[in-house]
Amino acid sequence: MPVQLNHTIVHVSDQNHSARFLTELLGLPDPVRYGPFLVVEVANGVSLDYMTARGPITEQHYAFLVTEEEFDQIFGRIQERGLDYWADPFHSQPQQINRNDGGRGVYWNDPDGHALEIITRPYGSGS
Repeated sequence: MPVQLNHTIVHVSDQNHSARFLTELLGLPDPVRYGPFLVVEVANGVSLDYMTARGPITEQHYAFLVTEEEFDQIFGRIQERGLDYWADPFHSQPQQINRNDGGRGVYWNDPDGHALEIITRPYGSGS
């Protein structure tokens, strides 16, 4: 079997709040409890397993490949909530999206400062 990413643990200050923040914005099913985790599953079988951290949160980056239609829906929810967003990971292009590789992309932060990103084309795929 080829190597595949199965899950990753996302440390947050409030797993209920953060897991629901992601599922609501991305239009995913509600998170499911599995032991100490709230599991958010994405379409390719990979899950983000949210766990409440006891100490400081180290900010991470999570990128999601979406269709053009999904981009419109998710970006609309970002705007409806009045969230800050950027065209780049360095936050130097506020309230803009990018058009890298002939697609569209945008970054925003979750409640704990994790950098979230949606893209419609994989990096390096060209146009």
